[in-house]
Amino acid sequence: MSDSGSPPDIPGFLRLEHPEAETFRGKFMRKVQQNPFVPIGCLATAGALTYGLIAFRQGKTRQSQLSMRARILAQGFTVAAIMVGVVTAAMKPRQ
Repeated sequence: MSDSGSPPDIPGFLRLEHPEAETFRGKFMRKVQQNPFVPIGCLATAGALTYGLIAFRQGKTRQSQLSMRARILAQGFTVAAIMVGVVTAAMKPRQ
């Protein structure tokens, strides 16, 4: 057993070589370009939640309830966007 700091060679698995480490910003931008609807859905969910909490705090129960329903719709949109991205990535031919 050698402890050279490199991952072990496992039969049946291909090691992917990455020429350079990907930064957080680079990975984030790549993921947004691959599926731009997920961040849009996340922002819509956060916006509806924030507005609903503000309306609840101000005693506007009707607006609070409507914004919580909007939040659920935004969450559904986000989950659907994630699923579309997963299916698209699974059907894309490997390079």
